[in-house]
Amino acid sequence: MNAEAAPAPAAGLAVAAPVPAHFQSFLAFDYGQKRTGVATGNRLLRSASPQATIKAEGDARFVQVAARIKEWQPDALVIGVPFHPDGAAHDNTRAAQKFARQLRGRFNLPVYEVDERYSTTEALSSGARDADAASACIILEQFLRNLP
Repeated sequence: MNAEAAPAPAAGLAVAAPVPAHFQSFLAFDYGQKRTGVATGNRLLRSASPQATIKAEGDARFVQVAARIKEWQPDALVIGVPFHPDGAAHDNTRAAQKFARQLRGRFNLPVYEVDERYSTTEALSSGARDADAASACIILEQFLRNLP
């Protein structure tokens, strides 16, 4: 199966490429240089659950990602990609997109990119103890809400 690189979605849209109907389970990441939030979710319930945040960089991060993929067996991965409020890309945009490409290459799973503007702000304002994991939930729930 070919994993498609989804172009960056417009604000408010979570899915830029079609998601096959048989894809039911997803693992989402809120990429950060030192911490990466993680959430799991499924299409049927259209909800997400936070998982322990990955606190690692470089190859150590991918060891932990591999363990999560083995544990959860997702049909696809979802990555939050940050943009400036006006939609312009910045350094973190490119870093998250690079992470998405690395996931595709290492794990041979489809990877969907979601515009994650304001997800961390929303997570913090809700009082989340782990803003990274809460942000990953917000990203995944946005993705799931936009599936047919």
